[in-house]
Amino acid sequence: MTFNGHLVKILHCCTEQAITEALEKMELTAAQGRVMGYLSHCPEPPCPKDVEEDFHLSHPTVSGLLARLEKKGFLELYPDPDDHRCKRIRVLPKGMRSHETMHRTIMDMEQRMVKDFTPEEEAAFHELLTRAITNMGGSWDRPAHKEEPSK
Repeated sequence: MTFNGHLVKILHCCTEQAITEALEKMELTAAQGRVMGYLSHCPEPPCPKDVEEDFHLSHPTVSGLLARLEKKGFLELYPDPDDHRCKRIRVLPKGMRSHETMHRTIMDMEQRMVKDFTPEEEAAFHELLTRAITNMGGSWDRPAHKEEPSK
């Protein structure tokens, strides 16, 4: 009998620990780090509604999250020049530096993960992980971030 679920959980905990440590050094929570990564990849400044829809989060959750990131100097909210009812989100230099730091952390972590793999093993590992995610109803390029319902 195999314990693959247990092994996946251990690997998840190891990767989460590395990411958490990097985020803590930047004074970011995991949720803030995910949103900063998202914002850093947007070709045009998004509005809070985009964050709500892409992360499946409520308006109050996103408003609070963005307000805290703005207060910490990672981003700024400004009125849309074409629609003053809408605010846009601009990533500030501190936010871009945080994204670059997280990107390096993730790349280092991934290299450590496959350190002793042959190129063939690395390719097989990627293929198997991708298939397992698909089998579980996920997508390798866009994990679902669903908000827990309020109680």
